[in-house]
Order: sequence, then C-alpha cells, then structure tokens
Amino acid sequence: MSQFLGRTGLAYSRLWHVVDLKSDPRTLGRVASEIANVLMGKHKPIYDPGADCGDYVVVKNCNWVKTSGNKMKTDLYYRHTTRPGSLVTRTMEELKAEKGGGELMRLAVKGMLPKNRLRKIRLDRLKTFEGEENPYEANATKIYDTRV
Repeated sequence: MSQFLGRTGLAYSRLWHVVDLKSDPRTLGRVASEIANVLMGKHKPIYDPGADCGDYVVVKNCNWVKTSGNKMKTDLYYRHTTRPGSLVTRTMEELKAEKGGGELMRLAVKGMLPKNRLRKIRLDRLKTFEGEENPYEANATKIYDTRV
C-alpha cells in the first residue's frame, strides 16, 4: 500500500476566521489556544505537523481582551537584548497601554505555537486589530461570535 497522502490544492486552501473579542466571554489564554490550533490546521482532517496547512485568523476588538484575577497587574513580560543590564520587564497592563491588546494576543498565541521553523510563518497569518474595522472583512469565510 502506498504511503503517499493526497495533497490537493482544495484541501490546503486557507479559510479566513474572524474572532470578535468584544462579544467573546473567554479569557486571553482560552481564546489564544483555539487560535493557535486554527493557525496550525489541527481542526482539519489533513493536519500534518510538518506541513503548513493552517488558516488565517483575524482578531478584532483586541482592546477588549479579558483576563481572570489580577493578571493585568501581576503577569510580567520580559525582553532582553543580550547586552548586560538590558533586561526590560513590563506588566501586562503596561504592555497593553504601550502596544495595545493586539500585542498581548500575539504574544499569547506565539507562546502556544510549536517552537519550530513554521512558527513565524503561522504567526504571520494572525491579524490583530484594536477596533471593529479591518481590511480583511471581504476575505472572511467564517465569523465566530463566541468560539473559533
């Protein structure tokens, strides 16, 4: 029996998923894990860890990102340039004020993607926006109000 898997262009076509955080009751981590699965293509029957078969995800209203407990004030994000004394530590609240909720979502999804060569490619398919308007509205094939 052949080991070849049929890889048709139709099976690998990418859909556009839209997630609205304003109407989504889930917290940051729960939404990010669902988005990571869609970016990897785990929701498709043709999923293969070595093949890039994921879809595009557009997240709008990122300024409405929700966290549980006191995480906005206590969770820390670290950045270092490898030069001595250049460690930058910011809380989630400071990061949201500086770069917006889209950066919080991007970092959460980045941490949930596998650390391999496809990580950057998959992360490039995540589009985050602070408000309702985005240039990808015409591309949207699946719109989710509460779940991805």
